Amino acid sequence: MKLLQTLQSGQGQNAKGLAQACGVSRRTIFRDLETLKAAGVPLQYDSEQQRYAIPTAFFLPPTNFTAAEALSVIALASQMGADTGLPFYGPARQAALKLESSLPTALREELRTMTRSIQIRAGQINPLPSKDEFYQQLVDAIAARRVLRMHYGSLTEWETINTKLRPYQLLFSRRSWYVIGRSSLHREIRTFNIGRIAALKPLREKYSIPRHFSLEKHLGNAWSMIPAAGPDQKIVIRFQPLVAQNVSEVVWHKTQQLEFLEDGSLEFRASVSGLDEIAWWILGYGDQAEVLKPPKLRKLVARRILQMHAIYNGSKG
Repeated sequence: MKLLQTLQSGQGQNAKGLAQACGVSRRTIFRDLETLKAAGVPLQYDSEQQRYAIPTAFFLPPTNFTAAEALSVIALASQMGADTGLPFYGPARQAALKLESSLPTALREELRTMTRSIQIRAGQINPLPSKDEFYQQLVDAIAARRVLRMHYGSLTEWETINTKLRPYQLLFSRRSWYVIGRSSLHREIRTFNIGRIAALKPLREKYSIPRHFSLEKHLGNAWSMIPAAGPDQKIVIRFQPLVAQNVSEVVWHKTQQLEFLEDGSLEFRASVSGLDEIAWWILGYGDQAEVLKPPKLRKLVARRILQMHAIYNGSKG
């Protein structure tokens, strides 16, 4: 992506300049240039100035959309609005608007009528105000395998930490964007919320992503984002009939097993790595959920309930 943007800027650069702009070797640049040529991108080379460029007027070739495909793209863009806080969404919405404007008037009006009958309500998200620059820096760093110096507002250390980050993966999960990578301060792979990054600075230092790394392996059976050390825990939760059906309709975890009992209650079983994240989920169901196993999770939830009881009864203030 960085190479394509640089080439289409209209300035033109030689292989050395492209390598410096993209933070990669000349060998990588020549390989990527061949890839672009093979993909049909009109790459131009000025032999006198030894510069590569792509015409600024170059656009991707038109695509024939079916009515269903056009409806889906336009409906999503229309319903999600202009500002979702999601990186990549802005250009995607512009593409949808271009698609809509290219349609015949009658079909465009018909699609607008149909999209008004569709409502999409995305869950609450962290809009990452003023963090777009950090997101792009992380994308570029991963592409160039360049280490970053990061200042980060940690909720674990309760202070702003300073660490070298080797970013491996960007992940949007539930409400926000995260970067997973190796932290020099912690000497292990950690998960960082992009919304809490205070500053990023690219360094000259390069890195490589371990061959054995994958997001799936890293997260393991974590309930959400943070896997814990030690063996997985087998949990059993009983949900009362009032919420049992609601719980059963959602795939909460890849290991979950459900069993409805004669009284209409639901036994929820899963194997998870770490108990803190699932404890908060259980507490969200109040008195309609009871932890049966393991004892450690039952005690954890009970302790938090007692703390809540103390707050609401004036024992804490």
